[in-house]
Amino acid sequence: MVSTFRTAWRVPDLRNRILYTVGMLIVFRAGVAVPVPGIIPEVIAELFKEGTLFAFMDLFSGGALRNYSVFAMSIYPYINSSIIMQLLTMIIPKWEEMSKDEDGREKLQDYTRYATIVLGAIQATGMTLGIRAQGALVSTSPWVLIEAVLSLTAGTAFLMWLGELITEKGIGNGISLFIFGGIVSGMPREIASLYVLLRLGRTHWYNVLALLAITLITLVLVIWVTEGERRVPVQYSKRVVGRKMMGGYSTHIPMRINQAGVIPVIFASSLLAFPATIASFIQAPWARRLEAFFDYTQPWYTVMYALLIFGFTFFYTSMVFNPLDVADNMRKYGGFIPGIRPGRPTADVLARVVNKITFVGALFLAIIAILPNFVIQITGLPGFQALGGTAMLIVVGVALETMKQIEAQLVMRNYEGFLK
Repeated sequence: MVSTFRTAWRVPDLRNRILYTVGMLIVFRAGVAVPVPGIIPEVIAELFKEGTLFAFMDLFSGGALRNYSVFAMSIYPYINSSIIMQLLTMIIPKWEEMSKDEDGREKLQDYTRYATIVLGAIQATGMTLGIRAQGALVSTSPWVLIEAVLSLTAGTAFLMWLGELITEKGIGNGISLFIFGGIVSGMPREIASLYVLLRLGRTHWYNVLALLAITLITLVLVIWVTEGERRVPVQYSKRVVGRKMMGGYSTHIPMRINQAGVIPVIFASSLLAFPATIASFIQAPWARRLEAFFDYTQPWYTVMYALLIFGFTFFYTSMVFNPLDVADNMRKYGGFIPGIRPGRPTADVLARVVNKITFVGALFLAIIAILPNFVIQITGLPGFQALGGTAMLIVVGVALETMKQIEAQLVMRNYEGFLK
């Protein structure tokens, strides 16, 4: 990884892309410190001490929710709108046809952006009404309320725009990198908290050691499964193209155990965090019950979280890997799996293989994601989410995907240099 990064740094275009990405992440971190106009920071801080706010969302926003900054909602409205749009694409035939061509995908992306603004405005209104009821606004004037709602919605829209700029002009997926940056920025604070607890005698050294050991084992397992793959052998027969004989070689289809990456974890966490965040700001009995129901330390939340991750893994894998399309492309170019007829039989074999390995990958993701709840019981150290399974999955997944993009850019430029 270090050698790849060093090589990429010597390429001017890649160096500019890396610097551009770093610059956008700095803008993101600077925005975390910009408070929403009209709030009273002391009241917000008191709400956090009481545990009213949803700490899990604050982890992924990099402390923006704790500061109640303009980035307090982070990019979760965008993620939720993406989930809704992908589900609707599978239901609405016209949208499914649109998703198969360039112009149609661009139009669907526009719909996702519009839905982000709508969901962001709804969430911002609920949050602002809630903190107004708790006396966290300097005034009860409607204009102060509107200003706060517009600031939160504009912050989410700005992050969405920055994320798309990173994806287009930088390195990696901009939306994932914002979540990555939020988690990484919270790690030093949690490590310092561990040291303070140990120094004050509020915990024992073996509890801290157990937490660090579990974190290290989780890190190794995440890397191992993320890079693991099942290789399906493929043979290409010889064929005549013009005056040349083509084909006649063996290769394989690399089918990763976790083809969905960290997307199911992000989808599931954002979907469960949305109602809890809204409820945490509303002063009503039903809101308290809803917030308690979506408390991430509760057993039913753990079960829902695991089931959502499991389901989203199969859902997203089916979107990125279509056995019928792969089988058709193999048949067009004279490829076949040894012992299997081309066409539908090949698609059936690929479907069985991908279902088996996706089951293993989904089970692993679900177990790693709910691991922090059991770590709390083992070590007695609650609240250390940045060192937990979900955070580790996202950090490792985003880091590996970003490095693979850098490597792909290097390979592409090596080919360009060879052709020149």
